[in-house]
Amino acid sequence: MLSPLELTLLLLAAAVLGVVAFRSMHLPPMLGYLVAGILIGPHTLGWAEDSSTTHALGEFGVVFLMFSIGLEFSLAKLSAMRRTVFGLGMAQVLLTIVLTMIFGWLVAHFSSRLSSISWQAALAVGGALAMSSTAIVSKVLTERLELESEHGRRSIGILLFQDLALVPLLILIPALANPKGDLLVTLGWAACKAVIVLVLLLFVGHKVMRGWFRLVVKRRSQELFMLNLLLITLGAAWITEMAGLSLALGAFVAGMLISETEFKHQVEEDIKSFRDVLLGLFFITIGMLLDIRLVVEYWWLVLVLLIGPVLVKFALVAILARWFGAPLGVALRTGLALAQAGEFGFVLLNQIGALNLLEPLIVQLILASMVLSMLIAPLILAKSNAIVMKMSANEWMVQSLALTKIASRTMAAQQHVVIAGFGRTGQSLAKLLDEEGIPYQALDLDPDRVRDAQAAGANVSYGDAGRRESLVAAGINRAAALVITYASTPSALKILHHTQQIAPTLPVIVRSYDDSDLDKLRSAGATEVVPEAIEGSLMLASHALLTLGVPLRRVVHRIQTARGERYASLRGFFHGVSDVSEGDEHLQVRLRSVQLSESAYAIGKALAQLGLETLGVEVTALRRDGKRIDWTPETILLAGDIIVLCAAVEELALAENRLLKG
Repeated sequence: MLSPLELTLLLLAAAVLGVVAFRSMHLPPMLGYLVAGILIGPHTLGWAEDSSTTHALGEFGVVFLMFSIGLEFSLAKLSAMRRTVFGLGMAQVLLTIVLTMIFGWLVAHFSSRLSSISWQAALAVGGALAMSSTAIVSKVLTERLELESEHGRRSIGILLFQDLALVPLLILIPALANPKGDLLVTLGWAACKAVIVLVLLLFVGHKVMRGWFRLVVKRRSQELFMLNLLLITLGAAWITEMAGLSLALGAFVAGMLISETEFKHQVEEDIKSFRDVLLGLFFITIGMLLDIRLVVEYWWLVLVLLIGPVLVKFALVAILARWFGAPLGVALRTGLALAQAGEFGFVLLNQIGALNLLEPLIVQLILASMVLSMLIAPLILAKSNAIVMKMSANEWMVQSLALTKIASRTMAAQQHVVIAGFGRTGQSLAKLLDEEGIPYQALDLDPDRVRDAQAAGANVSYGDAGRRESLVAAGINRAAALVITYASTPSALKILHHTQQIAPTLPVIVRSYDDSDLDKLRSAGATEVVPEAIEGSLMLASHALLTLGVPLRRVVHRIQTARGERYASLRGFFHGVSDVSEGDEHLQVRLRSVQLSESAYAIGKALAQLGLETLGVEVTALRRDGKRIDWTPETILLAGDIIVLCAAVEELALAENRLLKG
């Protein structure tokens, strides 16, 4: 049996390898955690046992996830989306539970082997199957720039209600599992305890929370702030557990309390690392529960439990979305987005197994089907457009009409500017173009924004600039320029690819977050790339120089020089903890200072001899005796010299190694 330290090390190693593998395949890391848990679990390789330690780690992951959801719980947000959340979302969850209970009754009635399935167990399983994966859906929709589309907003609204529905389900399921006494009495007592605890936490806690946080913040200690955050989260979870409720409920309430304070965003940043790591360990523990031998032995049942719920859930969501007024194509896309199982489904299924509401074999089969549904979810979402085209006979007509509307608005346009994205940046550009009398045509995927902007007279149409057909309809072959106003390199590369095929000589100006993708975007055909981080630095520097009395002409000259050399002198930066971000950080150009010690390989050698340029590394400065000196490739390096290098992370490591060790 592994010691707690050995078990923790094993779980962390499995988590790292699983996430690396699935990120390499551009799949959600959650799936990597699940597969890693399956492999190291007691039913496969047997390296890790299903112990109380693993369950405790997993439960902490759920606690911090529920805390994060509590932070997002906003009455204003719910009010704005009330029809989708409390109409469409509630209908989806309740009908899924009802259909599961009907199916459970039929199975128990016609099968002697499964006659032990009670309505309480069927209700609990229905709650688990009603959940969809917030992590997978939001990630894929964000990557496809569909978060603000019609089906994206409906999907997020339903997911929001699912998150809220988990709270009463966590209270209800243990009450259903209690065989003692009358069910109504049990439920009533559980509800009373929940109300008392929530009143104490919400009303008393609300008055105390803001003042207490201000007191902690005045101490100006990040360590104290973090300790206080952990105390409040785990303390609220402990209070609800002592009341016979779930740990997750207390964490959710704690998140709600903090969401009403001005410290919400700081708390979100601080808790993120804890939440993601512990939630990853939770998914590993879920994977460890899966018995592969039973899955292989009962593969046909797993297949039925996979295909059945996915198809029923897809059909149910699509029908409900259609009933709530969505066009057929939007309804089908919403159904495809939410057809899979979700992370909260595992939370409820774990509770079902612990309370012995179902036989272990049935729990195993349901668990296997849920894991598989999440594994295939990214593939379904990637092919959703093709699936909808085949299922909906008039979807081609709908999309053709949308393209016709774009074409009709741009038919007379000549030498206009095509604006991809009509957010704040796109609208600012449109105003400036209007003032100069330059025509423009914009494309955007937010239907509300498009409708409001059109009503105000803006030349914007609903369309995806990443689709070849939309660009053609916007008259890109007759345009004077194309401007991509949002910072998304994958989308920009797609647009550049289509532009190179349709109008290869068209000037394309691309917005990016920083300089990490400059070369990639230029190679793809971008005429100019505007990194907002560097441009912001230039504007800040220009105002600072003017304030300090530097002549306007000299300031303008410096800014023009930096832009003229395409930000070459400003590329790279000294990396710090606050600069860590999602994505390919290893590709980002950075600066690094390397000091030559007495034993360094480069001492006594000229810079040209070291061949740093062959590694793709640029020497930007050389300091000697505390002063910056002019240098040439023939400059001989001395002990104590500090060389400032500019390159990507991997190249910097190679260059540093060459300077110090040869």
